[in-house]
Amino acid sequence: MSDGPDPDRLNALEEKLKARRKATEPAPVQEHHLSQAQAGWRMVTELVVGLLLGFGLGYGLDRAFDTMPVFLVIFTMLGFAGGVRAMMRSAEEITKKNAETHDS
Repeated sequence: MSDGPDPDRLNALEEKLKARRKATEPAPVQEHHLSQAQAGWRMVTELVVGLLLGFGLGYGLDRAFDTMPVFLVIFTMLGFAGGVRAMMRSAEEITKKNAETHDS
């Protein structure tokens, strides 16, 4: 008679249990695409953040150098351009993702 359990039988049982658990495990939920509303809000947020950042920097520089409208106008325009650029990049990314999901 043996002193302990058979290691080969225990390993075989562990493999069977792993296979059974894996078979009954639910698949992870993944969202492959953004809804149009989410994409729209993302782009609006990027534009507004660009504008506010440019406005804030311009206002701060104008207050520091006492040149009120100069930097405010320049940096607000730069913030707008940066926001539009970020929006275009997001739109391109979303378009690529949608094209990949439709091709698959």
